[in-house]
Amino acid sequence: MDFEQLVSVMRRLAIEAGEKIMEIYDTDDFEVKTKSDNSPVTEADEAADALISAGLRAAFPDVALITEEQSATHELQARSFLIVDPLDGTKEFVNRRGDFTVNIAYVESGLPTRGVVYAPARARMFYTLADGSTVEEDGPFDPAVRGATRAIKVSDPDNAALLIVASKSHRDQATDDYIGKYQVKDLKSAGSSLKFCLVATGEADLYPRVGRTMEWDTAAGHAVLTGAGGQVLRFDDHTPLTYGKPGYANPFFIACAPGVVLKPA
Repeated sequence: MDFEQLVSVMRRLAIEAGEKIMEIYDTDDFEVKTKSDNSPVTEADEAADALISAGLRAAFPDVALITEEQSATHELQARSFLIVDPLDGTKEFVNRRGDFTVNIAYVESGLPTRGVVYAPARARMFYTLADGSTVEEDGPFDPAVRGATRAIKVSDPDNAALLIVASKSHRDQATDDYIGKYQVKDLKSAGSSLKFCLVATGEADLYPRVGRTMEWDTAAGHAVLTGAGGQVLRFDDHTPLTYGKPGYANPFFIACAPGVVLKPA
């Protein structure tokens, strides 16, 4: 894989998909449908999926591709593959709360090693460089020209005063019970894969997810966090979260700076 090309293509497609998403987001009304798993899908999800899929297949025709909107028709066999959530945080999009993202990632041997997370309504974009390190780019975002970037890294956390981020749309008692095991200085809520990015920038130390996610929800954020020195571990045994699982479903997990002293499940 040519990682310079990969990063350039992923970044460009994320911005172009974000522009398409925002065109729909800014309209007075848009259609919301319900998928077989009772999750919502909008015309923005479908438009972004079509744009990103076409761009990735044109640039990397020999690389396996899985996307959320096409997952029902694919059962992945490859060890290395591209994985896309064209609009992560559809509930945030539908409720016009802004915390939605475009996620594109590349998985090698079970681990996401390159990725981009773009939050068009928040004007924030995070991605890995060819060497695997992570940067945040300052807007405005031009698909053709990379803007000013700065390297990001996870915090050196104070375990007596942790900064924790949790899901905005999927917060539950089990999550609160787990957070209650820590000494917390600040607890914030965020939607979509932005939670990984807040840990990657040091704006949070810990993100526990005690709830359902799929690999396309997490791969790009996982890559961004890894490139900033963070880690994503299974909730049950604190081993690394891996990808390419049958059905693409994730176990519960914890995303954090390595300095966080993790509590048992």
